[in-house]
Order: sequence, then C-alpha cells, then structure tokens
Amino acid sequence: MKHDYEQKPLSVNEIKNLIERGLEGAEVEILDPREDGVHLQAIIKYKGFKDKSLIEQHRMVYKALGESFNKELVHALSIITKTD
Repeated sequence: MKHDYEQKPLSVNEIKNLIERGLEGAEVEILDPREDGVHLQAIIKYKGFKDKSLIEQHRMVYKALGESFNKELVHALSIITKTD
C-alpha cells in the first residue's frame, strides 16, 4: 500500500544527534562527500569501541540509530569507527 506522503531522510544533524545520544561521550562527524544528502559517512570516535570487533562496533552504531534504517530514514551510511 502506497501512502500519499513520504518520510524525508534524516538530516546530517539528526543522524549525528542519534549516534551521540546512543553512544554517550562519542565524538561524531557526519560527512556528505557526494553532497547529495543521501550517501553519508559517519566517523565515530568512542572509547566504548575498545576491545570490540568491527562488527560489534557497527552494531552499536546501528543500535544508536534505532529504527532509522528499518524505516529507510537513513539510506546509505558508511561507518568509520575509532577508539582514540
């Protein structure tokens, strides 16, 4: 069933805020290298990533974003994680 409206993708600031709230103390930078507002890159520095595998780190970011991926409010997000 198609709706008469479409939800807008989350803005760079909304994505940044969700990650910062979900990963307290994280330093988050969201880039838009294609300048299209769709294909974004998140660079996240977070002490909580220490001793976690890359997959676990990315799962932590997805969890912070909540339902945004499921609802397609975030279309394409490349994730770079750092501990320091």
